[in-house]
Amino acid sequence: MDQLSSMRVFVRVVETGNFTRAAATLNIPKTTATNMVQGLEAHLRTKLLNRTTRRVMVTTDGALYYERAVQILSELEELDGTMSKSQNQPTGRLRVEMAGAFADLVVIPNLCDFYQRYPQIQLDIGVGDRLVDYIAENVDCALRGGTPKDQSLIARKVGELRMRNYLSPNYLEQFGMPTHPRDLETDHFSVGYLNATAGRIMTFDFCKEDETLEIMPRYVVSVNDARSYVNAAVAGLGIAQAARFMVQEHVQRGELIEIFAEWECEPLPLYIVYPQTRHLSNKVRVFVDWLAKLIQGLKEDEQPTVTLLKTG
Repeated sequence: MDQLSSMRVFVRVVETGNFTRAAATLNIPKTTATNMVQGLEAHLRTKLLNRTTRRVMVTTDGALYYERAVQILSELEELDGTMSKSQNQPTGRLRVEMAGAFADLVVIPNLCDFYQRYPQIQLDIGVGDRLVDYIAENVDCALRGGTPKDQSLIARKVGELRMRNYLSPNYLEQFGMPTHPRDLETDHFSVGYLNATAGRIMTFDFCKEDETLEIMPRYVVSVNDARSYVNAAVAGLGIAQAARFMVQEHVQRGELIEIFAEWECEPLPLYIVYPQTRHLSNKVRVFVDWLAKLIQGLKEDEQPTVTLLKTG
Protein backbone atom coordinates (compact mmCIF):
# COMPACT_ATOMS: atom_id res chain seq x y z
CA MET A 1 0.00 0.00 0.00
CA ASP A 2 1.22 3.52 -0.87
CA GLN A 3 0.38 5.14 2.44
CA LEU A 4 1.09 8.72 1.37
CA SER A 5 -1.12 8.43 -1.70
CA SER A 6 -3.86 6.82 0.38
CA MET A 7 -3.52 9.59 2.95
CA ARG A 8 -3.93 12.21 0.23
CA VAL A 9 -7.07 10.50 -1.04
CA PHE A 10 -8.52 10.30 2.48
CA VAL A 11 -7.87 14.01 3.05
CA ARG A 12 -9.58 14.92 -0.23
CA VAL A 13 -12.62 12.76 0.64
CA VAL A 14 -12.97 14.56 3.97
CA GLU A 15 -12.54 17.99 2.38
CA THR A 16 -14.92 17.41 -0.55
CA GLY A 17 -17.50 15.37 1.36
CA ASN A 18 -17.68 12.32 -0.90
CA PHE A 19 -15.62 9.91 -2.97
CA THR A 20 -16.91 11.11 -6.33
CA ARG A 21 -15.69 14.70 -5.95
CA ALA A 22 -12.46 13.60 -4.31
CA ALA A 23 -11.68 11.24 -7.19
CA ALA A 24 -12.49 13.95 -9.74
CA THR A 25 -10.13 16.48 -8.15
CA LEU A 26 -7.36 13.87 -8.03
CA ASN A 27 -8.02 12.62 -11.57
CA ILE A 28 -8.44 8.99 -10.48
CA PRO A 29 -11.39 6.58 -10.77
CA LYS A 30 -13.86 6.55 -7.88
CA THR A 31 -13.23 2.84 -7.30
CA THR A 32 -9.53 3.53 -6.91
CA ALA A 33 -10.22 6.21 -4.32
CA THR A 34 -12.55 3.88 -2.42
CA ASN A 35 -10.04 1.03 -2.44
CA MET A 36 -7.20 3.28 -1.26
CA VAL A 37 -9.17 4.55 1.72
CA GLN A 38 -10.28 1.03 2.60
CA GLY A 39 -6.65 -0.08 2.42
CA LEU A 40 -5.65 2.77 4.71
CA GLU A 41 -8.32 1.77 7.23
CA ALA A 42 -7.12 -1.84 7.12
CA HIS A 43 -3.54 -0.71 7.64
CA LEU A 44 -4.52 1.46 10.62
CA ARG A 45 -6.98 -1.14 11.93
CA THR A 46 -9.61 1.52 12.55
CA LYS A 47 -12.60 3.01 10.75
CA LEU A 48 -11.95 6.50 9.45
CA LEU A 49 -15.22 7.12 7.62
CA ASN A 50 -18.85 6.12 8.01
CA ARG A 51 -20.45 5.73 4.59
CA THR A 52 -24.11 5.88 3.62
CA THR A 53 -25.72 6.06 0.20
CA ARG A 54 -25.93 9.85 0.46
CA ARG A 55 -22.99 11.06 2.51
CA VAL A 56 -19.65 10.32 4.07
CA MET A 57 -19.12 11.17 7.73
CA VAL A 58 -15.80 11.27 9.56
CA THR A 59 -15.43 9.10 12.64
CA THR A 60 -13.75 10.32 15.82
CA ASP A 61 -10.56 8.49 14.85
CA GLY A 62 -10.93 9.79 11.32
CA ALA A 63 -11.11 13.40 12.51
CA LEU A 64 -7.93 13.00 14.56
CA TYR A 65 -6.15 11.29 11.67
CA TYR A 66 -7.29 14.01 9.25
CA GLU A 67 -5.77 16.80 11.36
CA ARG A 68 -2.39 15.08 11.54
CA ALA A 69 -2.52 13.99 7.90
CA VAL A 70 -3.13 17.56 6.69
CA GLN A 71 -0.17 18.77 8.72
CA ILE A 72 2.13 15.99 7.47
CA LEU A 73 1.14 16.46 3.82
CA SER A 74 1.57 20.23 4.07
CA GLU A 75 5.01 19.85 5.59
CA LEU A 76 5.96 17.32 2.92
CA GLU A 77 4.80 19.65 0.15
CA GLU A 78 6.77 22.49 1.73
CA LEU A 79 9.86 20.28 1.92
CA ASP A 80 9.47 19.29 -1.73
CA GLY A 81 8.99 22.94 -2.60
CA THR A 82 12.14 23.90 -0.77
CA MET A 83 14.12 21.33 -2.72
CA SER A 84 12.54 22.50 -5.96
CA LYS A 85 13.37 26.09 -5.07
CA SER A 86 17.02 25.22 -4.59
CA GLN A 87 16.97 23.79 -8.13
CA ASN A 88 14.89 26.72 -9.42
CA GLN A 89 12.39 24.29 -10.94
CA PRO A 90 9.14 24.20 -8.93
CA THR A 91 6.74 21.66 -10.35
CA GLY A 92 3.11 20.61 -10.17
CA ARG A 93 -0.41 21.77 -10.91
CA LEU A 94 -1.41 25.23 -9.67
CA ARG A 95 -5.09 26.22 -9.50
CA VAL A 96 -5.64 30.00 -9.35
CA GLU A 97 -8.83 32.08 -9.32
CA MET A 98 -9.02 35.70 -10.48
CA ALA A 99 -11.35 38.23 -12.07
CA GLY A 100 -11.87 37.82 -15.79
CA ALA A 101 -10.68 41.33 -16.64
CA PHE A 102 -7.41 40.84 -14.80
CA ALA A 103 -6.90 37.43 -16.38
CA ASP A 104 -7.64 38.61 -19.92
CA LEU A 105 -5.87 41.97 -19.87
CA VAL A 106 -2.92 41.46 -17.53
CA VAL A 107 -2.06 37.85 -16.70
CA ILE A 108 -2.73 35.81 -19.86
CA PRO A 109 -0.90 38.20 -22.25
CA ASN A 110 2.22 37.73 -20.11
CA LEU A 111 2.02 34.01 -19.35
CA CYS A 112 4.68 33.05 -21.90
CA ASP A 113 7.20 34.76 -19.65
CA PHE A 114 5.99 32.74 -16.67
CA TYR A 115 6.29 29.44 -18.54
CA GLN A 116 9.76 30.32 -19.77
CA ARG A 117 10.76 30.73 -16.12
CA TYR A 118 8.78 27.79 -14.69
CA PRO A 119 8.09 25.27 -17.48
CA GLN A 120 7.17 22.46 -15.07
CA ILE A 121 4.20 24.25 -13.48
CA GLN A 122 0.77 23.47 -14.95
CA LEU A 123 -1.42 26.50 -14.38
CA ASP A 124 -5.23 26.21 -14.19
CA ILE A 125 -6.92 29.63 -14.12
CA GLY A 126 -10.49 29.92 -12.89
CA VAL A 127 -12.03 33.14 -14.18
CA GLY A 128 -14.76 35.13 -12.44
CA ASP A 129 -15.69 37.13 -9.37
CA ARG A 130 -17.43 34.46 -7.30
CA LEU A 131 -17.34 32.77 -3.94
CA VAL A 132 -14.83 29.92 -3.99
CA ASP A 133 -14.75 26.82 -1.82
CA TYR A 134 -10.96 26.57 -1.74
CA ILE A 135 -10.86 23.13 -0.15
CA ALA A 136 -13.64 21.38 -2.07
CA GLU A 137 -12.53 22.87 -5.40
CA ASN A 138 -8.83 22.28 -4.67
CA VAL A 139 -7.95 25.94 -5.32
CA ASP A 140 -4.42 26.88 -4.30
CA CYS A 141 -4.85 30.64 -4.23
CA ALA A 142 -6.88 33.53 -5.65
CA LEU A 143 -6.19 37.11 -6.67
CA ARG A 144 -8.92 39.31 -5.21
CA GLY A 145 -9.70 43.01 -5.19
CA GLY A 146 -10.78 44.51 -1.87
CA THR A 147 -9.91 43.63 1.71
CA PRO A 148 -10.76 39.95 2.39
CA LYS A 149 -13.40 39.36 5.06
CA ASP A 150 -13.05 35.58 5.39
CA GLN A 151 -11.01 34.94 8.53
CA SER A 152 -10.33 31.35 7.44
CA LEU A 153 -8.07 32.62 4.64
CA ILE A 154 -4.53 33.93 4.77
CA ALA A 155 -4.21 37.15 2.75
CA ARG A 156 -1.10 38.81 1.32
CA LYS A 157 -1.45 42.30 -0.08
CA VAL A 158 0.40 42.67 -3.38
CA GLY A 159 -0.68 46.07 -4.64
CA GLU A 160 -3.35 48.73 -5.09
CA LEU A 161 -5.34 49.78 -8.15
CA ARG A 162 -6.18 53.43 -8.67
CA MET A 163 -9.88 53.77 -9.44
CA ARG A 164 -11.42 56.33 -11.80
CA ASN A 165 -14.90 57.18 -13.01
CA TYR A 166 -16.27 56.78 -16.53
CA LEU A 167 -19.42 57.22 -18.58
CA SER A 168 -20.25 56.59 -22.23
CA PRO A 169 -21.24 59.17 -24.88
CA ASN A 170 -24.63 57.44 -25.05
CA TYR A 171 -25.17 57.99 -21.34
CA LEU A 172 -24.01 61.60 -21.66
CA GLU A 173 -26.53 62.22 -24.43
CA GLN A 174 -29.40 60.80 -22.37
CA PHE A 175 -28.65 62.15 -18.89
CA GLY A 176 -26.06 64.89 -19.26
CA MET A 177 -22.83 65.34 -17.33
CA PRO A 178 -22.87 64.98 -13.52
CA THR A 179 -21.13 67.88 -11.81
CA HIS A 180 -20.61 66.37 -8.34
CA PRO A 181 -20.36 62.80 -6.96
CA ARG A 182 -23.53 63.45 -4.94
CA ASP A 183 -25.39 63.55 -8.27
CA LEU A 184 -25.07 59.76 -8.33
CA GLU A 185 -27.50 59.60 -5.42
CA THR A 186 -30.13 61.81 -7.05
CA ASP A 187 -30.11 62.59 -10.78
CA HIS A 188 -27.76 59.99 -12.25
CA PHE A 189 -27.22 56.23 -12.35
CA SER A 190 -24.27 53.94 -11.91
CA VAL A 191 -23.68 50.38 -12.96
CA GLY A 192 -24.05 48.36 -9.76
CA TYR A 193 -21.30 45.92 -8.88
CA LEU A 194 -22.40 43.07 -6.63
CA ASN A 195 -19.56 41.93 -4.41
CA ALA A 196 -19.99 38.16 -3.96
CA THR A 197 -18.12 38.08 -0.64
CA ALA A 198 -19.91 41.01 0.96
CA GLY A 199 -23.26 40.20 -0.66
CA ARG A 200 -23.99 43.84 -1.42
CA ILE A 201 -23.56 46.53 -4.05
CA MET A 202 -20.20 48.28 -3.82
CA THR A 203 -20.14 51.94 -2.86
CA PHE A 204 -18.27 54.69 -4.71
CA ASP A 205 -15.64 56.43 -2.58
CA PHE A 206 -14.36 59.94 -3.30
CA CYS A 207 -12.03 62.39 -1.60
CA LYS A 208 -10.83 65.92 -2.40
CA GLU A 209 -8.75 67.96 0.02
CA ASP A 210 -10.56 67.52 3.39
CA GLU A 211 -13.81 66.21 1.91
CA THR A 212 -14.47 62.45 1.90
CA LEU A 213 -17.60 60.88 0.44
CA GLU A 214 -19.03 57.37 0.41
CA ILE A 215 -21.75 57.23 -2.22
CA MET A 216 -24.38 54.51 -2.53
CA PRO A 217 -25.35 55.23 -6.13
CA ARG A 218 -28.63 54.45 -7.82
CA TYR A 219 -28.53 51.79 -10.51
CA VAL A 220 -30.78 50.15 -13.08
CA VAL A 221 -28.61 47.04 -13.50
CA SER A 222 -26.01 45.32 -11.35
CA VAL A 223 -23.52 42.57 -12.27
CA ASN A 224 -20.97 40.43 -10.45
CA ASP A 225 -18.30 40.22 -13.15
CA ALA A 226 -15.71 42.89 -13.98
CA ARG A 227 -15.96 42.55 -17.76
CA SER A 228 -19.76 42.73 -17.71
CA TYR A 229 -19.47 45.77 -15.45
CA VAL A 230 -17.39 47.66 -18.03
CA ASN A 231 -19.57 46.50 -20.93
CA ALA A 232 -22.67 47.80 -19.14
CA ALA A 233 -21.02 51.21 -18.78
CA VAL A 234 -20.06 51.21 -22.48
CA ALA A 235 -23.70 50.41 -23.33
CA GLY A 236 -24.80 53.55 -21.48
CA LEU A 237 -26.44 51.81 -18.51
CA GLY A 238 -24.65 53.92 -15.92
CA ILE A 239 -21.44 55.41 -14.60
CA ALA A 240 -18.67 52.99 -13.66
CA GLN A 241 -15.80 53.28 -11.19
CA ALA A 242 -13.01 51.08 -12.51
CA ALA A 243 -9.27 50.58 -12.72
CA ARG A 244 -7.56 52.12 -15.76
CA PHE A 245 -6.48 48.79 -17.29
CA MET A 246 -10.11 47.62 -17.44
CA VAL A 247 -11.26 50.50 -19.63
CA GLN A 248 -8.12 51.61 -21.49
CA GLU A 249 -9.19 50.36 -24.93
CA HIS A 250 -12.69 51.76 -24.55
CA VAL A 251 -11.28 55.18 -23.61
CA GLN A 252 -8.95 55.15 -26.61
CA ARG A 253 -11.88 54.34 -28.92
CA GLY A 254 -14.00 57.09 -27.42
CA GLU A 255 -16.50 54.63 -25.94
CA LEU A 256 -15.90 55.86 -22.38
CA ILE A 257 -15.09 59.31 -21.00
CA GLU A 258 -13.38 59.96 -17.69
CA ILE A 259 -15.28 62.21 -15.26
CA PHE A 260 -14.67 63.64 -11.78
CA ALA A 261 -10.94 63.89 -12.55
CA GLU A 262 -10.48 66.37 -9.70
CA TRP A 263 -11.67 63.78 -7.18
CA GLU A 264 -9.49 60.97 -5.87
CA CYS A 265 -11.04 57.54 -5.41
CA GLU A 266 -10.20 55.06 -2.69
CA PRO A 267 -7.57 52.68 -4.15
CA LEU A 268 -8.66 49.08 -4.56
CA PRO A 269 -6.24 46.78 -2.70
CA LEU A 270 -5.15 43.55 -4.38
CA TYR A 271 -4.65 40.42 -2.28
CA ILE A 272 -3.49 36.89 -2.86
CA VAL A 273 -5.55 34.65 -0.55
CA TYR A 274 -5.18 30.96 0.28
CA PRO A 275 -6.54 28.54 2.91
CA GLN A 276 -4.92 28.37 6.35
CA THR A 277 -4.77 24.58 6.07
CA ARG A 278 -2.12 24.87 3.37
CA HIS A 279 1.40 26.21 3.59
CA LEU A 280 2.43 28.62 0.87
CA SER A 281 4.14 26.08 -1.38
CA ASN A 282 6.99 27.03 -3.66
CA LYS A 283 4.86 26.82 -6.80
CA VAL A 284 2.40 29.30 -5.28
CA ARG A 285 5.21 31.50 -4.00
CA VAL A 286 6.90 31.85 -7.38
CA PHE A 287 3.57 32.66 -9.04
CA VAL A 288 2.81 35.35 -6.45
CA ASP A 289 6.27 36.88 -6.83
CA TRP A 290 5.97 36.82 -10.63
CA LEU A 291 2.54 38.43 -10.50
CA ALA A 292 3.74 41.16 -8.12
CA LYS A 293 6.63 42.02 -10.44
CA LEU A 294 4.25 41.99 -13.40
CA ILE A 295 2.01 44.53 -11.69
CA GLN A 296 5.01 46.65 -10.76
CA GLY A 297 6.23 46.78 -14.35
CA LEU A 298 2.97 47.93 -15.91
CA LYS A 299 2.89 51.53 -17.12
CA GLU A 300 0.15 54.03 -16.40
CA ASP A 301 -0.71 54.61 -20.04
CA GLU A 302 -0.85 50.89 -20.80
CA GLN A 303 -2.44 49.16 -17.81
CA PRO A 304 -3.19 49.84 -14.14
CA THR A 305 -1.69 52.44 -11.88
CA VAL A 306 -0.38 50.32 -9.03
CA THR A 307 1.39 50.93 -5.75
CA LEU A 308 3.36 47.72 -5.19
CA LEU A 309 3.81 46.37 -1.69
CA LYS A 310 6.36 43.82 -0.56
CA THR A 311 5.26 40.20 -0.84
CA GLY A 312 7.69 38.77 1.64
